[in-house]
Amino acid sequence: IKVIFGYSHVLVDGVMTHSTPNPNGPSALTYAWIAPFIGALIRPVGGWIADKLGGAFVTQLCSVVMVLCALGAGYYMQLAYQSATPEQYFVPFFLIFLGLFAASGIGNGSTFRTIAVVFPKEQAGPVLGWTSAVAAYGAFYIPQVLGEQIKAATPEYAMIGFAIFYSLCLLINWFFYLRKNGEFYNP
Repeated sequence: IKVIFGYSHVLVDGVMTHSTPNPNGPSALTYAWIAPFIGALIRPVGGWIADKLGGAFVTQLCSVVMVLCALGAGYYMQLAYQSATPEQYFVPFFLIFLGLFAASGIGNGSTFRTIAVVFPKEQAGPVLGWTSAVAAYGAFYIPQVLGEQIKAATPEYAMIGFAIFYSLCLLINWFFYLRKNGEFYNP
């Protein structure tokens, strides 16, 4: 929020600069906590919906939403990072980012529900622990990738990469849990 929307991105002597403070930029401290809060708060809803519709189906829908939101966020990040008035792109970016975190939270709840159904009780605990560890790594990896792409002046590439990853997750979920002849169907 601070780097992309808090600075005006202007040409100076034919070179795009990203160091002019934007007096109209949103405060990162005001908004940065909202998306993770929504993702954490909505997680139990994902488990509840998964109990009604099936965990794999809910995970699949969340993956589609995450692909679309990642691409949308990347689009608005690209527009803002090339604009002297990036604040005009903040509201759509932020709403899409909230959608990304909401889908992530719901998908987290549905995935954990699926694990509890697919694995025997003696294996479910360790699998849930391993899955939590992998998810925690994302909290480190995602900001690193975003930071590197911002330094390279291509923040949208990070979001495109995440969209590709979510698409891969979508295919894996379909192959193992939504195919009619798979070992499990919509657990």
